[in-house]
Amino acid sequence: MKYLTFLFVFITTLGFSQKKVQEQLKPIQKNKYIKTVDLLTQDAAFELMKRANQEAQRLSKNVSIAVLDHSGTIVLLTKGDGVGPHNTEAARRKAYTALSTKTSTLLLVRNAERNNDTKNLNTLPELLLLSGGVPLWHNGMLIGSIGVAGGGSPENDDAIAKSASIPEFGILSSN
Repeated sequence: MKYLTFLFVFITTLGFSQKKVQEQLKPIQKNKYIKTVDLLTQDAAFELMKRANQEAQRLSKNVSIAVLDHSGTIVLLTKGDGVGPHNTEAARRKAYTALSTKTSTLLLVRNAERNNDTKNLNTLPELLLLSGGVPLWHNGMLIGSIGVAGGGSPENDDAIAKSASIPEFGILSSN
């Protein structure tokens, strides 16, 4: 009986100690090791594509469009009617470049041209220094990107990509 009493007290004490340690670690883990992220949904990607295509139609252009989430994963990839097949990959790489650098690719190209130290950015395998990619923001956080290719000019691709925002839900193509 003496051993059972000791065992009960030991286990109870151990349980309280473990609970206390877990309570102390919980706030640290939540703040230091876990971050809440706003995710770009498939519905948002379709809406972004729709808005980009409306701007492309206004300019009488068909374009390929890529929408990536915050991790660079493709959420949506479309090839415009009659657009060359290379433009689909170009749209994806433009979106990736904008996401990776957190900068519109038109601005990146122009800055790289002016700075000898950044001209070699085009040697990185996934980066594509062509206009038409823009990062997407929500409440100041990077949530994804969109890339557009096939618009006929750097200015068109950039304008079409920048038109893809959903301001009524706080999804913006500029921060």
